[in-house]
Amino acid sequence: MEETRRLRILVAEDEDLIRNHLVRKINELGEAVNVVGTAQDGKEALGLMQSGQPDLLVTDIRMPVMDGMALIKHMHLYHPRVRNIITSGYADFEYARQAMQYGVTDYLLKPISADELHRVLLRVKEAVDSEESAFRANMQGMHSTGMNTGEIVGSVQRYLREHFRKDVSLEQIARHFNFNASYLSKLFMKHTGELPSRYLMTLRINEAKYLLANHRHLSVKEVGERVGYPDQFYFSRIFKQMTGCTPKDYVNESHKK
Repeated sequence: MEETRRLRILVAEDEDLIRNHLVRKINELGEAVNVVGTAQDGKEALGLMQSGQPDLLVTDIRMPVMDGMALIKHMHLYHPRVRNIITSGYADFEYARQAMQYGVTDYLLKPISADELHRVLLRVKEAVDSEESAFRANMQGMHSTGMNTGEIVGSVQRYLREHFRKDVSLEQIARHFNFNASYLSKLFMKHTGELPSRYLMTLRINEAKYLLANHRHLSVKEVGERVGYPDQFYFSRIFKQMTGCTPKDYVNESHKK
């Protein structure tokens, strides 16, 4: 029987008593899990991503500094490999609807029963184990058939360069190349040092910078639409994350030169 590793879990919860209680409940699963870090807010949780390398984030919705919804949006963008579970003391269906949009695995209402938590965690672990098993099998298959990892990644990069202006997702790309999305993400990361989503964002923002600087008749919304971001607010937020300034500020600076 193939040996599996422990599920690595990061917990984000601003209330000390609840956070400690949640960690104790998780640890009841013993060797199946490993709590690699705890955080009091979303910003602190992001700071633990590199050192903790979690498979799963368990986060509260309502937290100071950076709340759970902002955290999972960031995770969806920059850490799509990591699964997310949201906890809340409120049966807020609007939150649940938004959460599902960003691929959240489950939405647990407080107080969380140990049985329910364990059921969800074991389901996540089973999915992670299955993906890693498929990843290893695919890697072995590639080696046995002489397939080159670099060629596959190069094909994905070419596909993204040709289609970044459209509404493309990791799942769509993976289907196009007949790969599991998680597997393709790991393969791309292993070969390039960055996720496909980051590569896609770089393509889009570089094109946006060119359009903003050289096609002054285009509005910010029109530029966003041309590079795959039809939502102007979302485009502006991504642009600022990638460049340090808003699209409008970038236009003003480029016109001064």
